[in-house]
Amino acid sequence: MAVRYELIKECKDTGARVGKLHTPHGVIETPIFMPVGTQATVKSLTPEDVKRTGAQIILSNTYHLYIRPGTRVMEKAGGLHKFMNWDKPILTDSGGYQVFSLGDLRQIKEEGVTFRSHLDGSKHFIGPEEAMYIQNVLGSDIMMAFDECAPYPAEYDYTKKSMERTLRWAKRCKDAHKNTDKQALFGIVQGGMYQDLREISAKETVAMDFPGYAIGGLSVGEPKPLMYEVLDYTLPHLPREKARYLMGVGSIDALFEGVERGVDMFDCVLQTRIARNGTAMTSTGKVVIKNAKYEEDFSPLDAECDCYCCQNFSKAYLRHLIKANEILGLRLLSEHNLRFTLKTMENIRKAIMEDSFVEYKKEFFKKYIY
Repeated sequence: MAVRYELIKECKDTGARVGKLHTPHGVIETPIFMPVGTQATVKSLTPEDVKRTGAQIILSNTYHLYIRPGTRVMEKAGGLHKFMNWDKPILTDSGGYQVFSLGDLRQIKEEGVTFRSHLDGSKHFIGPEEAMYIQNVLGSDIMMAFDECAPYPAEYDYTKKSMERTLRWAKRCKDAHKNTDKQALFGIVQGGMYQDLREISAKETVAMDFPGYAIGGLSVGEPKPLMYEVLDYTLPHLPREKARYLMGVGSIDALFEGVERGVDMFDCVLQTRIARNGTAMTSTGKVVIKNAKYEEDFSPLDAECDCYCCQNFSKAYLRHLIKANEILGLRLLSEHNLRFTLKTMENIRKAIMEDSFVEYKKEFFKKYIY
């Protein structure tokens, strides 16, 4: 198998666990947060910047890389690792979520999805076989099956048909997947917010024997308590000996809740997106650095943070950069938010190993306001 999960330690009081995900480009310690490099770059940061945050793996987007620069360029470049000069593991999503988010620009059929590019309106088609071909060209360590992500809210009958189509597409993806010795294909559990559909999807996806499983269709606008409820009745149906990935989730509270239930992998654009709006994640909660109260505040952004930004610059300087629309401000805040998140995940892993996850979570949220 190209990717193998090794369970190291389980929390004595919760479902939280520590593991190792063995991939062709290195071993990933889990639970882990994956920075998102949608278009073969984590926005504003160099690969060296991203490594400095403690990132072990990044995520890139199949749809966007198919649209631009395209599979011909990616193939000539020798794959995504060489193209972007990243020598650690990469996970690529299938592009399904992005295609389905195009709304009126796409048409779903059993064969796949016909859609128009968000860039120039040109017509394209991606089905399970095409999604596998594109990701095989990209050469990512972990590929995702092509799925349909039902919106929230969605009627039961629509969600059921969508889930069943996703299962049929998963089988086609597995049949079409090449490079099985170098790339792992993860299945995706769908079913909306309906418990019976989630259980059916989980059981039938697991029966296809993928090396890892993702939970999709969450963080799409539903209340967080509902997301946690879905996790509660979905995760028990996923095998203990394989990796579990919660797609598109990255807020600090949701990371703790996901880990507590047994999730191993997370990704989200939140950290870098809010950084570009001048917002930082700190040990005491959100800091909107543009606020006037920071104009003469020469203390670090977060005294507990070991990132490059916090070790070298003040809130006053960061506020000046953001107010002046200087690119450096976006870079520093992006690096900080990623480092803060990844450091938190490091602390979570340490707490699980020491059987103190519950205590660490309580202490963390005594200070962290969200």
